[in-house]
Amino acid sequence: MISLTNQQLINKAYEAMNNSYSPYSKFKVGAAVLTSDGQVYTGCNIENVSYGATICAERTAIFKAVSEGHTKIQKLAIVSMTRKYTYPCGMCRQVMSEFMDEEGIIILSDDEYGLKEYRFNEILPYCFSL
Repeated sequence: MISLTNQQLINKAYEAMNNSYSPYSKFKVGAAVLTSDGQVYTGCNIENVSYGATICAERTAIFKAVSEGHTKIQKLAIVSMTRKYTYPCGMCRQVMSEFMDEEGIIILSDDEYGLKEYRFNEILPYCFSL
């Protein structure tokens, strides 16, 4: 089982950001998830000329984890080329609600202000559920 600090998870997200395919927006994003059993999965945003076919870094990382059988996300780190706090979009927040509990942690980084940490229920307090 891997144990990572928040900064190490942020670093993994920056590594993933280098693989971003973003020829249209020119906005590179990276993400890294830590599963409840200590596995790490990373992702980047992947754009398509048909924007609806684009996928965010957060969902890429989550879907990689889920496709390998890890459905419990403990932490999610998100970074972007701006090196400022980059928050997840609404669609990513909804996907996160499927695989993170209310106490799951979202970690954001800003070169000037450092790391911010949020519990999942702080960024999406009333998610859609059945």
